Amino acid sequence: MKDNFSTQASAYARFRPGYPPELIAHLAALAPRRRAAWDCGTGNGQVAALLAEHFDEVYATDISEKQLHEAPEHPRIRYALEPAEHCSAPDQRFDLIVVAQAIHWFDFDRFYAEVRRVLAPGGVLAVVGYGLFQSDAPAVNAVVQRFYAGIIGPYWDAERRYIDEGYRSIPFPFEAIPMPAFAMQYRWALPELLGYLNTWSAVQHFVRKQGANPVRLIEKELQDAWAGVGERDIQFPLLLRVGVVMGKTA
Repeated sequence: MKDNFSTQASAYARFRPGYPPELIAHLAALAPRRRAAWDCGTGNGQVAALLAEHFDEVYATDISEKQLHEAPEHPRIRYALEPAEHCSAPDQRFDLIVVAQAIHWFDFDRFYAEVRRVLAPGGVLAVVGYGLFQSDAPAVNAVVQRFYAGIIGPYWDAERRYIDEGYRSIPFPFEAIPMPAFAMQYRWALPELLGYLNTWSAVQHFVRKQGANPVRLIEKELQDAWAGVGERDIQFPLLLRVGVVMGKTA
């Protein structure tokens, strides 16, 4: 599992979009019990905090100590510095496992072996992600698309393709559960959009290799495309793969 987000942990906590509570409520309703959930690759604890509203205990793990330092304290959340492929929890511990915007970094075979070990009978695995956002301004979208695929395109890790392919191409050897469509929707000012772009791993790779921030290359274009509007609608359609381990029943 790669750690691409420790260096921008505080910006990640400030500018990364949060997941809709109704999504987590829906996933919790699919679990056979509300005993325990595992937020694997928790980052700054966004999903863990939402899960704590539905489960007696939430185990939240990540390989980035800096990200975990940004996570909120909660009496029902226990954080641990652990890779996805080696969970210290006992067998059949969790009723729900959530992986949000992280599974593309995992060793699939080793992680899925842990899922089968720690998931309780009838338990649910939910893989959640989001790709490139869309704004209500086509001119803004055009600048961002050129930035994404052109300027920083060569600096994305190879695993990014799983996001671009909507998580449809990840191995998912579980019995699928149909899911309704969910999206993250915001009203963002331009500084919020720029802050979010600076959290991208490809931006940080560009900075390390070129010694300059590529976001500054498009800042003027984005400002012009923003057309003086205070805030714009931003939408992230969510990518979802949800299932139960075949052969495990409640």
